[in-house]
Amino acid sequence: MSFLARRLARSQVTRTFSTSVRRLGGGGVGEGQAAPTYVHKFLKEPPTVAVVGCPFSGGQARPGVDLGPNALVEFGLLNQIKQLGWNVSYDGAKPFADIAHTRHDADDAVDPPSHNMKNARLVSAVCERLAEVVGQHAKRGELPVTVGGDHSLALGSIAGTMSKHPDACVLWIDAHADINTPLTTTTGNLHGCPVSFLLGLDGTDVAPFNKWAKPCLSPNRIVYIGLRDVDPAEKRILRENNIKCFTMHDVDKYGIGACVQKALDHVNPERTRPVHLSFDVDATDPSVAGSTGTPVRGGLTFREGHYICEAVAETGCLVALDIMEVNPTLGDEKLVEQTVAVGCSLARAALGETLL
Repeated sequence: MSFLARRLARSQVTRTFSTSVRRLGGGGVGEGQAAPTYVHKFLKEPPTVAVVGCPFSGGQARPGVDLGPNALVEFGLLNQIKQLGWNVSYDGAKPFADIAHTRHDADDAVDPPSHNMKNARLVSAVCERLAEVVGQHAKRGELPVTVGGDHSLALGSIAGTMSKHPDACVLWIDAHADINTPLTTTTGNLHGCPVSFLLGLDGTDVAPFNKWAKPCLSPNRIVYIGLRDVDPAEKRILRENNIKCFTMHDVDKYGIGACVQKALDHVNPERTRPVHLSFDVDATDPSVAGSTGTPVRGGLTFREGHYICEAVAETGCLVALDIMEVNPTLGDEKLVEQTVAVGCSLARAALGETLL
């Protein structure tokens, strides 16, 4: 039994969250859970979720986020999804077994800083492989759920989605815009840059990414919710590209329901486009999910985060989901277990779990 599993097994917090993990094993809709009233518009029957766990931390400086996928799986994520009526496949970390997974695995002599980017070769290699894996699942009519790992992985997961659904739109739920370029980043950490590569902004046509990562997203097909820590250069990029954003100011002013409605109306007005939902748990307030590398106070409440996922599920347009930046090495035992539980419950909400 792993360290985290032992902690979960003996913890009072596990009992506190027992309603979140009670549905373990067996197929079909879990006890008391109604079947979805919407149709999955872009998936094949029977509906299948392909959980892609990518244990990767090379896009940022703090170790431990590579343990996120295993933590969520040990907490029961796979069986929780099954109990919502999905078929579930999971290959563990096998698709990435031949690639170094963490910053500490990378050798600076082999992967020195390049174009102001740290670990560029490692990040590129992992994201390219992830794009292939996600793309394969999407082309089979499955719904890939990428569990990270740091948010640089969204370059790969979204590129994979676009290989099957080139007209897809993206809801990016995050405290941060992650739209710095190699020209504007002040840290060199690539978890702050994936959106710029997807858009093909100035400065992103650089090796090694330009060998495989082609612009696949237009500014009018991405919308942000939850922003509250945005670099000056990112603010300029967002304004210049007229990218729709709902900051925490907007959430406070209009309410989460109105923000989600406006966000969907902007990128998917007829609800006919596939949706890729990329959720960084630091979008929520640190009191909700604090075991994450870059927490920022003043974030989404538990219910606001889950409402976003529920509203996307109700459209029937979801074709891919990311749950990113859960770091089970940060914080005390209670905070770690709470954050892992929130990561699982956000995924369930996006995949159709309802309150009644």
